[in-house]
Amino acid sequence: MAFPAFLKPASTLMVIVAAGSLAGCASVYRVDNQVESFARWTDGVATTVAATSVPAPPQTYRFERLPSQSTGSAAQSADRLEQLVQEALKPLGWTLPADHATAAPWTVEVTTQTTRLPRAPWEDPWERARFSWTGQVHIGIGHGSVMWSPWMLRPELPYYQRQVSLVVREAATGRVAYETSAAHDGRWNSTPALWGAMVSAALEGFPAPPKGPRQVNLDVPR
Repeated sequence: MAFPAFLKPASTLMVIVAAGSLAGCASVYRVDNQVESFARWTDGVATTVAATSVPAPPQTYRFERLPSQSTGSAAQSADRLEQLVQEALKPLGWTLPADHATAAPWTVEVTTQTTRLPRAPWEDPWERARFSWTGQVHIGIGHGSVMWSPWMLRPELPYYQRQVSLVVREAATGRVAYETSAAHDGRWNSTPALWGAMVSAALEGFPAPPKGPRQVNLDVPR
């Protein structure tokens, strides 16, 4: 699992580019998520279940972590991610036990994945090379020359593919009762607001989600 650091400072160049490209837009940006959820609160075929088998709130749970989430920066990232999950589950009647010694009937595991691409999948990988070749200017300086190209001033615009996944298990048996994920692609930098929107999208419809893939769009303040 590769979880990006929250509030990672963006380069000055990226900030300038983002500000210029978004000038005149509203004070929010849209996080469009591809979501798919599976519920199996009772033993049987993994499918969306009837309302009678869905655990009614209030419910309590505890977080469960993978070994890779237990130490160092990964543990700090897991702390922040779990806080976002707590905030999303609380209005649904799912909370952590008030007493740390009290057992909970459910466990929740949350993981993320991030892939950083040098450009968006639909962009032409040769565009910069062509622009550089046609835009070169040679300036004579004494016995030599300096080559200047407008391409050299063009900032890198990376593209990110992100996914957040949640798994709810029955604490007593370890049986998976609920699984959901939200995927989002875009150029936005990693922030708590972005990941919070993805967590909220993944939990849309919880604990009785609709069948099949669906798109969940959420607007996030800039």
